[in-house]
Amino acid sequence: MATKKQKKSKQIKAKKQKKTRRIIGLTIISAICLGFLIFFFVSLFDYIYPPATGTTSATDKNKTKVALFFSDDNERFLVPEIRYIQKRDETKDQAEEMIKALIDGPKKGHVRTLPEGTTLIGVTLAKNQVAIVNFNKNIRELHPGSCASEIMTVYSLTNTLTHNIPSIKSISLQIEGKNIKTLKGHINTESRFVMKRDLIVKDSV
Repeated sequence: MATKKQKKSKQIKAKKQKKTRRIIGLTIISAICLGFLIFFFVSLFDYIYPPATGTTSATDKNKTKVALFFSDDNERFLVPEIRYIQKRDETKDQAEEMIKALIDGPKKGHVRTLPEGTTLIGVTLAKNQVAIVNFNKNIRELHPGSCASEIMTVYSLTNTLTHNIPSIKSISLQIEGKNIKTLKGHINTESRFVMKRDLIVKDSV
């Protein structure tokens, strides 16, 4: 039969075990809550500033902040959409990342300016700070074709590149390595295009 001292010792031990279990339980709950909060804020940040591809946080050192220009609902103005895309050392490569993001399309309810299915073949940097942008034939074959759509396509590209890359002052279009007279018959694409600020929604950049 246990003595009073033994009973008291058991009670103290039981209390210690109960306290230890409570501390462990609270620690686990705190860790779960902290993990949830971190996940929530990272997800919220990525939702507000979505990357061009993947789900990497916008704070990633390998990302750079750019303004991509998409069309408004009426195809009258260009609306900048902030995006974090892969950072490249070479100007040509950085321009290609931006154009691929344009092809990927808007994330905030704006209207795409490059047909889905378009493929970028490449960007060449020529003299006089001109970027020659070369697409496959889908940019023409899949294009909706209206005059307004053509304007949005041309100046979405032009404004995106010239706004984000100061060393590019104008762009020229090619399809599969050849200069073109027009995309769908409305705009002369034989000349170079420079930034057109009056197409950008006022006070948006």
